[in-house]
Amino acid sequence: MIDLKSMSLPEITALMRGMGQPAFRGKQVFTWLHRGVRSFEEMTNIPKDLRENLKEACLLTPPAVARKQESRLDGTIKYLWELADGNCIESVLMRYHHGNTVCISSQVGCRMGCAFCASTVAGKVRDLTPAEMLDQVLFTQLDSGLPISNIVLMGIGEPLDNLDAVLKFLELVNSPDGMNIGMRHISLSTCGLVPGIRRLAELELQLTLSVSLHAPDSATRSRIMPVNRAYDVEELFTACHDYFQKTGRRISFEYAVIDGVNDSDQQADLIASKLRGMPGHVNLIPLNDVVESPFKPSSRIAAFQKRLESHGITATVRRSLGGDIDASCGQLRRRAMEEAQKGEDSR
Repeated sequence: MIDLKSMSLPEITALMRGMGQPAFRGKQVFTWLHRGVRSFEEMTNIPKDLRENLKEACLLTPPAVARKQESRLDGTIKYLWELADGNCIESVLMRYHHGNTVCISSQVGCRMGCAFCASTVAGKVRDLTPAEMLDQVLFTQLDSGLPISNIVLMGIGEPLDNLDAVLKFLELVNSPDGMNIGMRHISLSTCGLVPGIRRLAELELQLTLSVSLHAPDSATRSRIMPVNRAYDVEELFTACHDYFQKTGRRISFEYAVIDGVNDSDQQADLIASKLRGMPGHVNLIPLNDVVESPFKPSSRIAAFQKRLESHGITATVRRSLGGDIDASCGQLRRRAMEEAQKGEDSR
């Protein structure tokens, strides 16, 4: 079966021609898909026989809302989507003064193994298709009734571990005939897969690259982020400097501040020295308590921020959103998995 929604407009147009249809049918079908139709029957200006042919040859995989939580504090909405194969992923809609941002997943689960993250607890199940990533944006917008202006690839999964599908998703969501969300309104977060960073540099996309740093020294980073054993932090910093030289784009460094692990003044000083010559931004993240993790939030975030700023580094503390609805990635999916397992055990 053809995954129709993962195809670009030129690819769908070629498919229509191959089915003996005029080229303009391609744009009609593409437009319907990017409006969020759940079935071919909804494509009312498409001939019935073509709709039947598409139904036989192609598949649509719109997600279903398995759970939805809305924060009473700030209006943040957390979605647990059930996919066509029964797997679940998460998206989070966050409201800011500059517009609405949706944080989406790129994989079902994650194999990166970061010690403080709920997304990786059960490992990676599979990659998402471009269509499944696009649908998170589209159906979040349709369900909430709120226009989406910004996208963050920072949900469940490692985007650079599914890079080909992510690049196709970016092409689709950026299409003027689709949602038309510009690259400068899209952020992609990686835990530090150096080959992927170098590939992005060569493509010179105008998105914002975010690197989950979490420690500037190899001993600490290897302890909490297994990826550092494959791509050492020194190699990562080199790739980041090269990325900036190639693209001119400032990198945002994500830094979950962990009590007694990565919150010392010496580590702040080391970050500053490694970023010298590159206009990086450090986004300090108050750690979320994860039951399975021994790590706890730091009480030194303000002091750590001040130390960075003393070196001329731009450092901000991420505003906590959705604190009353388990809005950090992986928590809602993990809870659903635990409840499903309890149901199986009770039978």
